Amino acid sequence: MAKGKFIAVGENIHCTRIYKVGGEFVKESPGKGWAIVYKDGGAQKRLPVPKAFQDSGDWAAGKLKHAAVGIWQGLYGDAAGQKAGVEYLHHMVRVQEAHGAHFLDLNVDEFSTEVEERRKVVQWAAKVLQQVASVPLSIDSSNVDILEAGLDACGRSKGKPLVNSVSLERKEAVRAAGAAKAAVIAAAGGEAAMPTSREERVANVERLMALLTKEGLSAGDIYLDPLVFPVSVDPGNGRLILDSVEELRKKYGAAIHFAPGLSNISYGMPNRKLINRVFTKLGVQRGLDGGIVDPLQINDSALGKLDESSVPFQLTRAFLLGEDQFGMSYISAVRAGRI
Repeated sequence: MAKGKFIAVGENIHCTRIYKVGGEFVKESPGKGWAIVYKDGGAQKRLPVPKAFQDSGDWAAGKLKHAAVGIWQGLYGDAAGQKAGVEYLHHMVRVQEAHGAHFLDLNVDEFSTEVEERRKVVQWAAKVLQQVASVPLSIDSSNVDILEAGLDACGRSKGKPLVNSVSLERKEAVRAAGAAKAAVIAAAGGEAAMPTSREERVANVERLMALLTKEGLSAGDIYLDPLVFPVSVDPGNGRLILDSVEELRKKYGAAIHFAPGLSNISYGMPNRKLINRVFTKLGVQRGLDGGIVDPLQINDSALGKLDESSVPFQLTRAFLLGEDQFGMSYISAVRAGRI
């Protein structure tokens, strides 16, 4: 699949992403031990799981941070482990690009508690990913030192890297993006609190846009994030974000882009994939042109195949627009197997 109209910031190379131990991708083989198993170009491949991961609390809870395993093996494994780690990271690049990713988001914040180690890791991983990537990286971190280290490792032959993210609370990240001549995901948070209304989001973005313009960023390098919160927490959150997208699009015109974390909308709900896709489709109808997503699940093809007249779409739409209070009809349909 070539890059489509929907700007997908591929979210999968993130050290919080997990596979289930003993599930489809994490299996134990007699005589070989535990490994992440996957297919790459038709060939079955294995990424051995280091003992440090098997001794962790995550493993005891049945979870494995698979991108972190790839990075650990690539950096610290023996010769075979290093080869397997790099191959796995390259595989993650190719799969996301094959499904239309425009950027590849890299986050190593949970790889280590040590800032210096994370600086080393983000630079190493950025260089490895760019060996096969044809699209720019998105450097994602809550720590500006890590952002700067990642940006330093990004070449420009594939386009400007993306900073994930800047906000009024993180003005130092705005300066880092300007110094690196990078594009940015501009979040609608305030200096000390998250916005609770559409008006607050728009006002925060307006103030942030002034800072970004001062740093030399043009509208085409700015990807707005109106901050998506779950509908499971507040049934009004879906409509709130859609209204915010529509107003921001009208305010800033066609040149501006969007890149919110769209899967946040479905947190705590069953059949999250359907909710995410329907929410994205509704957003596109209001002016949304991109998001931080799993490109294997949300892309132009997947959005185009949604049947807006179908029962699943209509029930999900009603839930997202606050017409189905607390999703009772939606949840009942899931339990009954209608969705």
